[in-house]
Amino acid sequence: MDTDRLPGCYRHPDRDTGIRCTRCERPICPECMISAAVGFQCPDCVRDGSGTGHHPAANAPRTVAGGVVAADPHLVTKVLIGINVAVFLVGLLVPAFVVQLELLGRYVEYFGGPVEGVSTGQYYRLMSSVFLHAEWWHIAGNMLALWVIGGPLEAALGRARYLTVFLLSGLGGSALVYLLTAPNTPTLGASGAIFGLLGATVVLVRRLRYEMRPVITMVVLMLVLTFVPFGGSLSVSWQAHIGGLVTGLLVGLGMVGPAAGRKRTLVQWGTCGAAFLLAAALVLIRTAELT
Repeated sequence: MDTDRLPGCYRHPDRDTGIRCTRCERPICPECMISAAVGFQCPDCVRDGSGTGHHPAANAPRTVAGGVVAADPHLVTKVLIGINVAVFLVGLLVPAFVVQLELLGRYVEYFGGPVEGVSTGQYYRLMSSVFLHAEWWHIAGNMLALWVIGGPLEAALGRARYLTVFLLSGLGGSALVYLLTAPNTPTLGASGAIFGLLGATVVLVRRLRYEMRPVITMVVLMLVLTFVPFGGSLSVSWQAHIGGLVTGLLVGLGMVGPAAGRKRTLVQWGTCGAAFLLAAALVLIRTAELT
């Protein structure tokens, strides 16, 4: 046994620390320590009435990424599934609704009609297409994957960070589709965002030093399904999958890579900003080509 190793924080056992609460003497990491009149105190002692006057959120338990632990750790995943299902039902009733929101670079709907698509300024298609699905099996498969992959990731990251990974991954997937796909080829589906969640999960599992083989097996299987042709009226967009996966990996590194500390939030949201700017750059490059 290594007797020289520092104790772990009582709320984050994986973080070694040499700081102790001045009241209860439990070890606390920089994220948990709260300034007191003398030294630092833990959130529990502050909550019991130390009189520091910190905002109540400072006392809330935190996820590994620094988010607040929610009462329902899967709420955002449920809301996303609900939105996707609702949009799918609307699309069944009003097919033209899908045409107006799917990802298309540049096209003319009918002879003599106006030119439409992302290149004409309809940038909303980059995100609206993420919530569209063409067939029942398409949405069923994606929503099952969203629940299986997204639920645990939301619990680990917290709501805001999890939703950010989902949206940025969807944008990253759409940006690569827009860049590399024929402008008149329609693309839709949440699979790019889901691949991004999978990429962030890979980073999280490695960060927590869990067994990597199950998640790597899932990545390989999903990539095989991406590149192996199959029958049906809907083809798979490898551009969306790869774009989402790479974005999720990058954003995941920013979310769970940094150790706890004052700079972690800056690194997290700085990484998100960089991912957004990269996707925006790809979109602008393609728009310049098409116009």
